[in-house]
Amino acid sequence: MSASSPAVAPAPSRFSPVVVIVVLCLGSFSGALMQSLVIPIQAELPKLLGTDAGSASWAVTATLLAAAVTMPVTGRLADMFGKKKVMVASAALLAVGSAVAALGDTLTPFLVGRVLQGMAMGYIPVAISMVREVAPVDKRAGAVAAVSATMGVGGAIGLPLAAWIAQDFSWHGLFWFSSGLALVVLGATLVVVPHVHDAHPAHLDVVGIIGLAVGLCSALIGISKGSEWGWDSGRTVGSIAGGVVVLLAWGWYELRHRDPLVDLRTTARRPVLFTNLAAVLIGFGMMAQAIVVPQLLEMPEATGYGLGQTILEAGLWMAPGGLMMLVFAPVSSRMITTLGARITLAVGATVVGLGYLVALFLMSAPWQLMVASLVASAGVGIGYAAMPTLILDNVPEAEAGSSVGVNGLMRSVGTTIAGAVMAAILTSRTITLGGHVIPDESAFKVCFVVGAGAALAGALVCLLIPRHRARAATTEPEPVASGV
Repeated sequence: MSASSPAVAPAPSRFSPVVVIVVLCLGSFSGALMQSLVIPIQAELPKLLGTDAGSASWAVTATLLAAAVTMPVTGRLADMFGKKKVMVASAALLAVGSAVAALGDTLTPFLVGRVLQGMAMGYIPVAISMVREVAPVDKRAGAVAAVSATMGVGGAIGLPLAAWIAQDFSWHGLFWFSSGLALVVLGATLVVVPHVHDAHPAHLDVVGIIGLAVGLCSALIGISKGSEWGWDSGRTVGSIAGGVVVLLAWGWYELRHRDPLVDLRTTARRPVLFTNLAAVLIGFGMMAQAIVVPQLLEMPEATGYGLGQTILEAGLWMAPGGLMMLVFAPVSSRMITTLGARITLAVGATVVGLGYLVALFLMSAPWQLMVASLVASAGVGIGYAAMPTLILDNVPEAEAGSSVGVNGLMRSVGTTIAGAVMAAILTSRTITLGGHVIPDESAFKVCFVVGAGAALAGALVCLLIPRHRARAATTEPEPVASGV
């Protein structure tokens, strides 16, 4: 945390704060892993599940949508009922969802499992907001940085790990692995994470949850499926427009509700608002790399610009980027302490943009793209810790979980938009090779330029955040903690 944060004593526990933080990191890593778990088998899913390619593509989309809706909801539930209870429930959802997907041989149960896995990503914002209550005051910035970095690490490590399991074992093994990992997280959360009396009782805003789910799903489905359905098709336009209308009505309702799911007045505060806008742009910048670089690595060498790597090889070239995020977590912590979270976030976004510019000029060998990925990943590692720090320093204690959840939602919106934009660019500039239509070299270069532009725009938005703003005061007593 920044120096302006109040010196709240960490929760007593039978385990050291380091062990507790490691468990929170493991839970966040497990949730983030779900994003890339099916990418190695995505092309084979229609055959594996006995369905068509369009239906099989929901294996990724359903998980991302479930995560986007769930993060602010779980954050709010954590504020109301306590963070540990919600993290335990999220880990249980991951275990059940993984088992359902592992046992499913048809589309419906498989998608049910993937939705539950996406809902389990609600563990991440709750874990981040929990750091303030379990870490010593002088270690909080580093702890937030470590837990935040695991989001990127999970996505980066997930690709080669999933490719290896699917290649050497079976696709069912992917989900048995995630089920086992979820059980470890569930047990560790129950035993290691202390119980903190941090509940702030309120009425559950069921209408708000439904409105947010309908509005977000409608808008994000339209965005994510735009390239497949056609951007001018009635389904795309109707889905996006309908989602926006529902979200506007939801906002009107939330502003008038006594116990809203999301306090929009808090999110409208300048520090929170601009941090969330930056999250959209930086999320876009991060995801664009994850989409474009593997495709370029796997493109056939016969194109003259493709690098001919297998899925596993491409994943291994990308994996060091995930580790780079973890390496730069303590760097981010020191920068937050010395420069402030605002400048740290701007620096992180700028470094992400530089990573794309490196890729623009170094794309003729796998090691060159790995260097570009390392640069961009360093920026993600720097910036991801600063975002929740800015949020937690500017919201009341009773809204910590929901506010971090909304910030996570904003990153998800950015990644969804990135997927749609990158797909549109890659399908707009194509060549034909062996009867197959594939993106040409200029399409990848345009993607790198757009990714750099989004990240650098995020850096500029960061500079609009006030230079210094203490975390919003609350008249409620600080949480009382007890051991497990």
